[in-house]
Amino acid sequence: MKYNRILLKLSGEALMGEQQYGIDAVRLMQYAEEIKAVAATGTQVAVVIGGGNIFRGVQAAAFGLDRVQGDYMGMLATVINSMALQSALEKLDVSTRLLSGLTIQQVCEPYLRRRAMRHLEKGRVVIFGAGIGSPYFTTDSAASLRAIEIEADVVLKGTRVDGIYTADPEKDPTAVRYPEITFEEVMAKNLNVMDMTAFTLCKENNLPIIVFDMNKTGNLQRLLEGDTVGTLVTMEGPSPVQNKEDSALQSTL
Repeated sequence: MKYNRILLKLSGEALMGEQQYGIDAVRLMQYAEEIKAVAATGTQVAVVIGGGNIFRGVQAAAFGLDRVQGDYMGMLATVINSMALQSALEKLDVSTRLLSGLTIQQVCEPYLRRRAMRHLEKGRVVIFGAGIGSPYFTTDSAASLRAIEIEADVVLKGTRVDGIYTADPEKDPTAVRYPEITFEEVMAKNLNVMDMTAFTLCKENNLPIIVFDMNKTGNLQRLLEGDTVGTLVTMEGPSPVQNKEDSALQSTL
């Protein structure tokens, strides 16, 4: 496989499936099966999942709540999603550990870097819940930080879009997807990949990011086998050969 250790970032909203809120059992099991297939190859898998299908900290202001309180509520929402994913994986006989940035002894282990790495080395899927345990930080930031701490080879951001585009492909049908792009280009073009704190952490630690469509069955496996799936963000960017191919592609559009 192309990568030995990965950090998979999933959005909470994706767990809704076709529902308006909550967790869709079909989508949850689809993700669990995708992760199981990858873990079975020997790739070490860590996962961070958001909580937007239940509650987002930034919603607190709309309710007149304190932002800090709202962020802690959002962290608890990620723990609920993490527990659901853990349960789905264990239903498929995948050895899993849930580590939390908040101390919740009854349902998950407290996060310790060495413990997380040991679990990964033993072939267990490790799920990081409750973000980094502090308000004002998103789960994107948690994903970047945990990936750096566990020395992951790449951050895989699973979304409903198959990569990074020149514009929002759901609004602009002429938008073109980048097969590869540099950190500098993403920042210069103000492309929405992650929040700036998370993105800067990856850039400063030379940690590649791949944005891809997690909802398409088999994409995660194909990506790890070396197929061109989604958009790769690196310090170097595409090769000269790739640049020529991109120019040829855009000239035909």
